[in-house]
Amino acid sequence: MKGIILAGGSGTRLYPLTTVTSKQLLPVYDKPMIYYPMSVLMNAGIRDILIISTPEDTPRFEDLLGDGHSFGVNLEYAVQPSPDGLAQAFIIGEEFIGNDSVAMVLGDNIFAGHGLKDRLNEAVKNAEEGLGATVFGYYVDDPERFGIVEFDKDGKAISIEEKPQKPRSNYCVTGLYFYDNDVVEYAKNLKPSERGELEITDLNRIYLEKNKLNVELLGQGFTWLDTGTHESLVEATNFVKTIENHQHRKIACLEEIAYLNGWISKEQVLKVYEILKKNQYGQYLKDVIDGKYKDQLH
Repeated sequence: MKGIILAGGSGTRLYPLTTVTSKQLLPVYDKPMIYYPMSVLMNAGIRDILIISTPEDTPRFEDLLGDGHSFGVNLEYAVQPSPDGLAQAFIIGEEFIGNDSVAMVLGDNIFAGHGLKDRLNEAVKNAEEGLGATVFGYYVDDPERFGIVEFDKDGKAISIEEKPQKPRSNYCVTGLYFYDNDVVEYAKNLKPSERGELEITDLNRIYLEKNKLNVELLGQGFTWLDTGTHESLVEATNFVKTIENHQHRKIACLEEIAYLNGWISKEQVLKVYEILKKNQYGQYLKDVIDGKYKDQLH
């Protein structure tokens, strides 16, 4: 399976913070925002990742992440000239995807929770076996802002609607999607919405109508954060800091994930530690390779 991180957009809701930089490069506690979605793909076992961003910001992501070898992954980059919709990512990434299934995560989304890795692996398996698409639903208080899923009495998804004026549920589709290879052709045949965008909701609706859309609800014990506003950016930072301080485990430490997956060696982690050893991130890496966390392989 291939992976895509869509890290475009102009970030106007975060001005003046994003006047001269991408919002996905802003800090969320001790890591750039893009580390969090990247960690989701890595936890799903995905090593070939395409980062799509604006013409101005793509070189900045390359400066930050390089070719991905320090994280045990293969990174490629592509430009989205203008924000013409989330589904456009599959057209831009057509050559990168090839004949593979593909997962896409939005660059400003953070996911955390015990058991998330199992959910991710199941979604990968479904897509690779040609069973369709998997998206993740999450309860929100302001459903008018999102793509909303309606369920029947048996819990089966029966409709999906983008930013509805009269929402039929409070469960939105988060910015994490797993698709079989058909997604490329479906995306190429989409017509722009009234907003002039190729909507991811329209793409998901195709799978729903073919009875091939699996909606996994992230309930109690899971956290999903969309860091697109000043308030949510602070909330995300506070959440990550609190969890890491209380559990003594990092969220989205890419070197740790790569090391535990067997993608990079202890020596490679030590190289990063030497650069970062004056801060708590570096000290954490030292603890990881010293085997301080006994549950790390589970």
